[in-house]
This record gives sequence, C-alpha cells and structure tokens, in this order.
Amino acid sequence: MLLTGVAAFALLAWVVVLALPWQPHRTRERLEADDASDRDAPADLSDVCVLIPARDEAALIPRTIAALRMQGAGLEVIVVDDQSSDGTAAACKQAAGIAAGFALALRVVAGAPLASGWAGKLWALQQGLALVDRKFTLLLDADIELAPATVPALRRCAEERGAALVSVMAELHCATVWEKLLAPPFVFFFKLLYPFALANDRRRRTAAAAGGCMLVRTAELRALGGFAAIRGALIDDCSLAAALKHAGAAIWLGMSHSVRSLRSYGLRDFGRMVSRSAFTQLGYSTALLLATTVLMIAALLAPPLVLAAALAAGFAAAPPSAATLAALAWLAMSAAYWPTVRFYRLAAPWALTLPAAGALFLVMTWSSALRYWRGTRATWKNRTYESTVERTIDRVD
Repeated sequence: MLLTGVAAFALLAWVVVLALPWQPHRTRERLEADDASDRDAPADLSDVCVLIPARDEAALIPRTIAALRMQGAGLEVIVVDDQSSDGTAAACKQAAGIAAGFALALRVVAGAPLASGWAGKLWALQQGLALVDRKFTLLLDADIELAPATVPALRRCAEERGAALVSVMAELHCATVWEKLLAPPFVFFFKLLYPFALANDRRRRTAAAAGGCMLVRTAELRALGGFAAIRGALIDDCSLAAALKHAGAAIWLGMSHSVRSLRSYGLRDFGRMVSRSAFTQLGYSTALLLATTVLMIAALLAPPLVLAAALAAGFAAAPPSAATLAALAWLAMSAAYWPTVRFYRLAAPWALTLPAAGALFLVMTWSSALRYWRGTRATWKNRTYESTVERTIDRVD
C-alpha cells in the first residue's frame, strides 16, 4: 500500500505539472536574434551600454567581446575588472582591437576591493553603473556569447512590451555526459520554480530573471537605488527582477539559442554552482529543506526505484498496481521534461534521466545546507561569504 501510494502521488504530481494552465515545463517564451532584419540597415545601438563584471575571465571574455562587435553600430561596452589575477583587462582590450565587425567604445575599469555587505558581482556592477549614461544597460556575464543582432532583438522586446527588464536564460554548454545529464535539468527545475509565463504576467507577483543576459532600463534601475537595493543578494538576478516588478515595472524572461554560455562544466563545477545558492533559495529554512527532500524523493526518485524493485523481484516485492503507477509516473515525468531535452537537441532517451539528475541536485542542495550550518553562506570566484554576517535573503514571491 505504501509503494502504491507513493507511486500514485508521483503520477498525480507530474500530471498536475503537465496540466497547469501556465505550462511551466514548456519552452514557449523564446527570443531569437534575427540578423536578417539588420543586414541591410545595421541597428543603431547608441542608446545601449553593455556592462560586464569580470573576475579572472581572460580565457572566455575575448569571445564575449568579439560577439558584441557583431551586434550593431554605436554600442558601448564597460568591463569592470573585479580584482582579476589572470590578465582579464588585457584580454578585453586585445579582443576589442582584433575582432571583426562594428567598432566598440570599450572601457575597462579596475574594480575596487569588495565593500563590506556586498556580493562580489553586484559590487562590480554598481561601480560600472556609475559610468553608464545610456537609456538601456545590458548586464552581461563575461562567459556569454551573443549571436549577431541579439542586442537589437532584446531592445525590440523591451520596447514592444514596455518592459523595464528583459532577460534571457542562456543556452548552457551541453557537450559532455555530465553536461547532458545536468545542464537541461538545471534549466527545467528553474522553470518549475519560476514559471516564465507567471513572471511575465504583470498581474502576478512571481518575478524571476536570468542573470547571464539582462537588458534593463537604466533610469528604472537607478530609481531603485542601483544595485545597492540588493547588494547582499546571492541570487541577484531574481532579486533584481522582484525589486523592479514590485515597484510596478514590467519584466520579461525567456530562453534562446542566440544567448550561449561558453563555460563548460564537470560534476564538481555543477556542485559548486548549485550549492552556492540552493539553501539560499530555501531561505535558509531547515523545514523547507526537509519538505523539498521528501517531495523530490517522492516525485523524482520513487518511480524508477519502485519499478526497479518490482522488476528485480519478479513483482513479488511490489504489487503490480505500484509498478504500473510508477511506470506511468516516470513516463509523465519524462513528458514534462521532454521540451527542455528537445531545446538542447538531445536524443529522446535523455528524457528518462531526470531522476538521476534529481538525485544529484538533492545531494548538492544538502551540501549547500551543510556548508551554511558550518558557517559558510557561499563560496564563489575565490570569495567566501560567511553565514554569520548580515545578509540579504533572496525572496521571490
């Protein structure tokens, strides 16, 4: 009865996900560059400034800079070199000088030491914001490569929707086995937590953004007080989206093949990325951690485990009804995951691997909590944020 009940719960959970009117599992919210529209008349981007915080990014930022030269005329780029030790500033200047395309007005600013109470990325962005004097500011990570004409597409989206913030979740690097196993689920789980359709609805309180690529109206960002309003936030993108939306501004969040992450990830890299913010996302709540654990085990892990136990014991260890429900739950789970698998151009069998990814993400979440309880709120870019100091807890309604 217990196995049957768990399998039935899992099936019900995934049927609900598939039936929700806002369809969080789908990839309908898309923004792709249309370079054909600007082929004969290149876009004038003299109202856009790209702001890039960079810390030890010499290996990747040249491709980011080179891609910006393919966006349009008049684009300004400000790179805040956040105490790098690998020649990031020199790499930026060299890339701007040798890359083909439109001329860039590039400034590389030496960032000041991290101020107390600030997250590193936000401190770098705040310094760069002081130099911006254009209508739009594109907040771009140093490892993000934009397809030609992506910036004009972002600006058109902001103007057509009257949005203060347009953000695009970058297509993560997905070449190795670990990346194929974990990159699409990372996006899938984010979409379940923050349904894009709800975030994009002015009537809803849900707010979310993807920090790798965010076009924001400069005046509305400054009206918040700049990045000082969220200075301690580790989940800075969603915190910024929430601050803007709660101030009455419209936001838009989507996916794109035109915004690509250049960074490759192994299992340890995924572990560091998830554990950096997983417990923060739960508001440092032990009760929410336990509830999340139970939910993930029941909805993600139970279907294949019940089915495997039944098959291994010739259905003696589990009643046929439990095995049937578990199989149906796994199929429903895979159906929900399939649009993300297809977005990443993976073969259909990868849709069956979500339970394995879920198990690994659950371990990473517990690792995040254990580090917090030991006194470390997060570690990122060779910086450690202690859990004993004053913090901004990221909350998205």
